[in-house]
Amino acid sequence: MAELSSKWTFRRTYGEESETKGTRVLVDRMWPRGIKKEDLNIDEWAKDAAPSSQLRSWFHDDREGRWQEFQSRYRAELDENSEAAALAERLSHSAHVTLLTAAKDVEHSHVPVLAQWLQDSA
Repeated sequence: MAELSSKWTFRRTYGEESETKGTRVLVDRMWPRGIKKEDLNIDEWAKDAAPSSQLRSWFHDDREGRWQEFQSRYRAELDENSEAAALAERLSHSAHVTLLTAAKDVEHSHVPVLAQWLQDSA
């Protein structure tokens, strides 16, 4: 489990649930494979806050070489995304938020970028 600040943490959907705390938000556009909806204890599925399909595909073609540019492009998408702004507003009232993703490399996925953006938006 990674932590941005005392309020924001993020981790994979696959693993120990006891590691999470506070409001639990799935932030992937697609539901994680092999997990039943009733088995993933989440408070919200914020799929509209995930990167666009086009940006995600572009990034996955060269994850290492495009990491810096991906962060900039994703933040620009978030700045224009009313759903992400509404999410930031809803989560600003939570004492702690755990962002969940199915990404294998959580540290180099959209999740830390989103967590930082949400923190900056609060």
